[in-house]
Amino acid sequence: MLAQEKLDRLLARHDALQAEMASAPAAERYVQLASEFSDLEPVVTKIRDLDTARTELEEAEEMLADASTDAEMRELAQAEKVELDARIEALEEEIKVLLLPRDRADDRGAIVEIRAGTGGSEAALFAGDLFRMYERYAAGRRWKVEIISESPGEVGGYKEIVAEFAGRGVFARLKFESGVHRVQRVPETESGGRVHTSAATVAVLPEPEEIDVEIRGEDIRIDTMRASGAGGQHVNTTDSAVRITHLPTGIVVTSSEKSQHQNRASAMRALRAKLFDMERQKADAERAEARRGQVGSGDRSERIRTYNFPQGRVSDHRINLTLYKLDAILEGAGLDEIIDALVTDHQASLLADLEDE
Repeated sequence: MLAQEKLDRLLARHDALQAEMASAPAAERYVQLASEFSDLEPVVTKIRDLDTARTELEEAEEMLADASTDAEMRELAQAEKVELDARIEALEEEIKVLLLPRDRADDRGAIVEIRAGTGGSEAALFAGDLFRMYERYAAGRRWKVEIISESPGEVGGYKEIVAEFAGRGVFARLKFESGVHRVQRVPETESGGRVHTSAATVAVLPEPEEIDVEIRGEDIRIDTMRASGAGGQHVNTTDSAVRITHLPTGIVVTSSEKSQHQNRASAMRALRAKLFDMERQKADAERAEARRGQVGSGDRSERIRTYNFPQGRVSDHRINLTLYKLDAILEGAGLDEIIDALVTDHQASLLADLEDE
């Protein structure tokens, strides 16, 4: 049962925001008010629906308690009561989800890093498959994808690729993709038809804002290098690739896709994302430790998903979900079904934590 006092406070805050917005505040203040008002609007709408349903339930129960109510009206009231009980329960669950603590990075873009793991050339090909899957998924949601750096595999795919995914809600949808992805298939070079197992790692880092991470000039070293590509692609170019080393942490990022000026900006965004992710992990460490015994460590070294080509199967091991839709998932369109299930499972965990408090 939701605490009515908390719901009343949210309604009062929503009304106060609306009143202040109508009083012609300064532009900067109006933007702040509008942002909070927009965040509250979905939950306030559900709270008002809940209040209406509760009122209607009281009326139905009064009719049932009234001895003068005839049989036909009593039957109608009983049917309405059953329907309202179910609606109230559903609304309360929806409100609980809307009231869950939000990840402040959910609305942001993300830096996605994919690296070939065990399996040699086959792992690099799989890393390429994963990048194309996310690229197609992004296209379906009209996100912009910009490659920051890439290291091609010897027979295709990537030994490593880092890309920026820009758009609203990117991190909220992709953050559960971090981890080890495993593929089981027969390589094209395998004459005996044996299934090989390879792996690639995916890291999804939220795109930080300038105010999130302070990077001092004295804490970084910037090196420029001659960009190189297959077939002498950059033979006649000036030094343009950029490598930035963050001295306090030892983090190194590179960018070699554009001009030196653009590369520096891209590399700084990638560095900022890595430092921001470190801070997020530090802040989450205590809470994660408390849940570790129940839900596992969640460490990125853990295998999270298997793509089995002979069976056309994709299995996400964190939530015991198996789908025989491998082609649709690799095309991007089918990925939503897995992500939706992961989001639902995460929300259930948060709800369980709140109920334990």
